[in-house]
Amino acid sequence: MNPPPTAASHPTARRRPAWAGRNYTLLTGAAVVTNLGSHGALIASAFAVLEAGGSGGDVGLVAAARTLPLVLFLLIGGALADRLPRHRVMVAANALNCVSQAAFAALVLTGHPQLWQMMLLTALCGTGQAFFNPAAEGMLLSSVSGEHANRAFALFRMAMNGAGIGGAALGGAMIAAIGPGWVLAVDAAAFAVAGALRAFLDVGRVADRAPGGGLLADLREGWVEFRTRPWLWSIVLQFSVVVAVVGAAEAVYGPLVARDRLGGPAPWGLALAFFGIGTIAGAVLMMVWKPRRLLLVGTLCVFPLALPSAGLAVPLPVWGLCTVMFVSGTAIEVFGVNWMTTMHQEIPEEKFSRVSAYDWFGSVSMLPLATAVAGPVESAFGRTTALWGCAALVVLGTAAVLFVPDVRRLTRKPAPPKAVSVPAPAPGAPGAAGRDAGAPDPAVSAGVISPG
Repeated sequence: MNPPPTAASHPTARRRPAWAGRNYTLLTGAAVVTNLGSHGALIASAFAVLEAGGSGGDVGLVAAARTLPLVLFLLIGGALADRLPRHRVMVAANALNCVSQAAFAALVLTGHPQLWQMMLLTALCGTGQAFFNPAAEGMLLSSVSGEHANRAFALFRMAMNGAGIGGAALGGAMIAAIGPGWVLAVDAAAFAVAGALRAFLDVGRVADRAPGGGLLADLREGWVEFRTRPWLWSIVLQFSVVVAVVGAAEAVYGPLVARDRLGGPAPWGLALAFFGIGTIAGAVLMMVWKPRRLLLVGTLCVFPLALPSAGLAVPLPVWGLCTVMFVSGTAIEVFGVNWMTTMHQEIPEEKFSRVSAYDWFGSVSMLPLATAVAGPVESAFGRTTALWGCAALVVLGTAAVLFVPDVRRLTRKPAPPKAVSVPAPAPGAPGAAGRDAGAPDPAVSAGVISPG
C-alpha cells in the first residue's frame, strides 16, 4: 500500500505558508488577474474619450459615470454581501464587469463611440464594482487569522499592486501601439478569468451568519458599528476629500498633462507603474514592520499623496514624476496594510462587508463630483492652480484627522500567547501520580494543545 501523501511529498505545499489557505490563495490570484487588466483599462478609457474627439471635461464625465453608481449601490452591496454567500456576489459582479468592458471594447474598435454610450458602459462597470468591493473585502478579512493578518494583507496587496505595475505599463504601451480598444478587451477577458477563479472559493468553513431583520435593519446595524467608532468615520471623512482630489488629478489632469507636456500615454503609464512599484516596496516593508500605533503611522503616510498633484502642477519631467509617484505609492501602502489590520482587529466578522461598504461609500462619495467638475475648474482657474489645490486639500484633510484622539492612540493588540506543550512525566517519575492514569490532559481537553 502506498503511504498517504504528506506535505514533504508535495514541494508546493512547503512553499505556501501555513496561513495562506485555499481561499486566500484564490483571492490573491484573482486579484492579480483583474489588476493586470483594470490598471491599463483606466488609462484606456481616458484616451478612448480623447481619441473620439472629447475634451478634458468629457474625460471627467466618463470617470464620474463610473463612480456615481459605485456610490449609489455600495451600501446595498455591503448589506447583501453579509446576507448572501460572498463568493456568489463576487462572481456575479465580475460577470457584469466582463460584459460591460467587452461592449466598451467593441464600441471603440468598430466605430466612433458617442459620449453617452461610453458613460453608460462605464456606469455598468461601476455598478459591478459597488457590489464586488464589500463582498471581496469581507471575504479576504475572513480568510486569515488575526495572528497573521499584517503579513497576509501585506502580501495580498503586494501581489495585487505588482500586477498593477505590469497592467499600467503594458496598458500605456498597448494604447500607444494599437489603441485603447484592445486594452479594454483584455480587461474584459481578465474579469472572466477572475470570476472563474472566485467560483472555486470554499465557503464550507465560513461560519453561518444569523439572518437579520431585513435589508434596512442590516444597514442600520452597520451604521451603528460605523458611527460609534471615531477613528473609523473620521478617516473615512478624510478620504472622501483625499480620494476625490487624487482621483480628479489622476483620471482627468494626469492624461491631459501627459498629452500636452510629457509626450503621450506611454510616459503617464510609466509614472503609474512607478506608483505600483512604490506600493510593492511599501508592502515588503509591512511584511516585517508591525507598528504599534496602527492609525497614527498610517495617517502620517497619507501626506505624500499630495506629491503627484504637485508634480503635475510644476510639471516635473518624467523621471521626477516617476519619483514622486514611487514615494506616494510606498506611503499609501503602509496606510493600506495598517488600515486593513485595524479593520480586521476591531470589526466583528459578521459585519465586515457592511462596515466595509460604509468605508467605501464615504471614501468615494465625492469622487463623481470631483471628476465631473475637474474640467470646469480647469477652465475657470487653470490646470496648474487646480492641481495645487488638489495637493493642498490632501495636506489639510490629513492634518485634521490627527486631532482625533483614537487615531493617535489606537494600538495593535498583541497576539495571544502560544501554549507550550510540556511532556508528561514517565510512569513512576515524580509528578506522575498527580494525574489518574486514564485521565485526559486538561490542556488537550480544553483545546489549548492539539492532541496530534
